Amino acid sequence: TTQDAENSMAELALLAETAGSEVLEAIYQRRQSPDPATYVGRGKVEAIGEIVRATGADTVICDGELAPSQLRNLEDRLKVKVVDRTELILDIFANHARTRQSRLQVELAQIQYMLPRLTKLWSHLERQAGGIGTRGPGETQLETDRRIVGKRLAKLKKDLIQVAADREVQSKRRQDQFTAALVGYTNAGKSTLLRALTGAEVLVQNKLFATLDTTTRRIEIDERRRMMLSDTVGFIKRLPHHLVESFQATLAQVAEADLLVHVVDASHDDPELQIASVNEVLGDLVPEDRDTLMIFNKIDRLPPERAETVRNRFTRLFPGALVVSAFDGDDIESVRAALETRLLEQEHVVNIEVPYTRMDLVAVFHRTGSVLEEEHTESGVRMAVRLKEEELSR
Repeated sequence: TTQDAENSMAELALLAETAGSEVLEAIYQRRQSPDPATYVGRGKVEAIGEIVRATGADTVICDGELAPSQLRNLEDRLKVKVVDRTELILDIFANHARTRQSRLQVELAQIQYMLPRLTKLWSHLERQAGGIGTRGPGETQLETDRRIVGKRLAKLKKDLIQVAADREVQSKRRQDQFTAALVGYTNAGKSTLLRALTGAEVLVQNKLFATLDTTTRRIEIDERRRMMLSDTVGFIKRLPHHLVESFQATLAQVAEADLLVHVVDASHDDPELQIASVNEVLGDLVPEDRDTLMIFNKIDRLPPERAETVRNRFTRLFPGALVVSAFDGDDIESVRAALETRLLEQEHVVNIEVPYTRMDLVAVFHRTGSVLEEEHTESGVRMAVRLKEEELSR
């Protein structure tokens, strides 16, 4: 629909600004299917060329993924750099990557995107290499570069496996604790919510994909209860599949969480579309029955009458959902109470007796904060212990 196209183009403009560009003009075309040669029709290419010349633009960004031939043909005709939606998002991720893990993941996604486009990048070198050692069949420059990139790709995958193994050691230290993962559309306010709930000094910016690296902080419920809350990378409509594949190590924290806290920007023009986009990515990561708490954030950005309408609508559509502002102390307390309720729902309190020959088990229970009561008897240690379902079975 026209509204969908306008929302998508507005998001593309925001992506371009996040990447450091100044948006000069936008142009649409209604077609049954993309032109196989230039994505947009011949007449529209000429119209775009006129806009480029009139505005002095040096880049044209297309709201879709271009085939290598379409990219090459558009650049040949427009005489400026052409970027598609995927390349733009990859560029933003590359600019925001801070840790070794996120840099490796972004580079892996970029190389996977670039491999089929090497013909375009090196068409001026499509010739046989010469000189000593290249007599006989020889090797084209394109083949050489493909081989070099292939080796880099293999090394990146190997390095990411090692990083994932290191993360696995860290997560094992927390496996006996209740874990919740903040998920949602980019710029929905997940990092702001994490900071409000935990007091953690985490990066908060009104930008798309400000957070790429998972940040985990502890919430103390009471003297014995605590939970780990993780802020994760935000999603977006048509998130490039290369990024989803390469960010598996980061998204593993989402897959392993006891609870998903799905944060939605209630002030957005189309929150339902954002919810659907997030659920599409989550569908490949977690089971459908994973416990989820819906939180509609940024309600403070709406005028009172509109805010009340939005609040009634989403609490009706999503029973148990919270409509909040991350800057309102009472709202944050309601979120904290909802998290505590979810934690308690997963607990079983059991009475056990541990023989003195297995004092190592007593130490384990104390380390995880699971011991509610303890009494030393002649035969062993009697304890009231709080356990999750899977721990109880074990």
